[in-house]
Amino acid sequence: MTGQNLPKPDFVKNMKLIGHSDQGGRPDGVQVMVNKGYAFVGHMFSKGFSVIDVRDPRQPRAVKYIPAPENTWTIHLQTHGDLLLVINARDMFAAAEFQDERQYYRGSHSEKAVTAKTAPTSERNWTAGLAVYDIANPEEPRRIGFMPIEGGGIHRVWYVGGRWAYVSAMLDGFTDYIFMTVDMTDPTRPKEAGRYWLPGMNTAAGEHPDWAPTRRYGLHHAIVDGDTAYGAWRDGGLVMMDVSDRTAPKLIAHRNWSPPFGGGTHNCLPLPDRQLMVVLDEAVLDNCEDGIKYTWMFDIREPTNPVSIATFPTPSEADYPNKGGHFGPHNIHENRPDSMVSSDTIFATYQNAGIRVFDIGNAHRPEEVAAFVPPAPNRLVDHRPNRPKVIQSCDVWVSADGLIYCTDFNGGLYILEYRG
Repeated sequence: MTGQNLPKPDFVKNMKLIGHSDQGGRPDGVQVMVNKGYAFVGHMFSKGFSVIDVRDPRQPRAVKYIPAPENTWTIHLQTHGDLLLVINARDMFAAAEFQDERQYYRGSHSEKAVTAKTAPTSERNWTAGLAVYDIANPEEPRRIGFMPIEGGGIHRVWYVGGRWAYVSAMLDGFTDYIFMTVDMTDPTRPKEAGRYWLPGMNTAAGEHPDWAPTRRYGLHHAIVDGDTAYGAWRDGGLVMMDVSDRTAPKLIAHRNWSPPFGGGTHNCLPLPDRQLMVVLDEAVLDNCEDGIKYTWMFDIREPTNPVSIATFPTPSEADYPNKGGHFGPHNIHENRPDSMVSSDTIFATYQNAGIRVFDIGNAHRPEEVAAFVPPAPNRLVDHRPNRPKVIQSCDVWVSADGLIYCTDFNGGLYILEYRG
């Protein structure tokens, strides 16, 4: 879709839409990675992942769809070199327990749908683990390895090449997702190396949570820089871990600002050259039922005492809290080494408020410098009841030459130029 056929944005500032794709008729997208001129997109509702040729970003072309195993999510993925890592987990949004979205974000998952008590192994009908594909030919991903786990599955991965990958894993005997290191020495046989969890999560070992049962203490994922893992622990906040020994991660610092703030910590992006970190709390419920969420700036000069020094401005040029769906942060461009790496410019998705770009040259006063709000999607792929037909910008990935790739729950893949 190019030229005059491009969707007309609801709002735009210092950005230009240059390409759009419905991803081969599967316009729902979660995580996006671009490798060798191809975008790899995990689908939320279309049960698999797609490959889109974006070598000409003005004319993206869907070239391959890989279906997920039955009843399984493959929503998150990572690429580096000739490898693609794809999560396998229970398709939560297809489960009866989670048709009311509130139930997905409130309380322990092991109390609901994925423990041995409520879903014995013999009755499980999903695939749980980490799949590895060879993408030397990006148009024909070839599965070469799989690491199975016992439990709900893996939610998200951090992998930037080399020996180690890092995942959030829902395992039997734990209340929710924990941190796990994965040895990728042989990509055809990835294997667990080490684990870390917050005290209280290992119920199989007799631990008991000391947080309220309505709180969801589970690792979304961690970004690893050097020997430090920066974990976003949903309602548990920020968890920094020492991974100098990958077989025995240990705690550096745990900070939680919820309550009074609404929780849902989703990304923790270190900016090591400035001794800063950007931390994003995900807005997870419709119509701001979970409150206004923020993107935070932390000073991490002293790793054992990370300190919040600023919040990013909240979009306000329209009445987003009453637009419908989720309003507020969801994802952030994570400075992968094969993409744009910037300690001054932050790219984020704000769901019904689209894509936002921030200048953090002054870390104490982040400023919004660009925005793009796509129009309402043509149709809803989201099959859950009573979903509003509004944009829900999901993930963002930025190339080294500054092209912005953004997914949506229903609206397809948007390719943008930043004009700031």
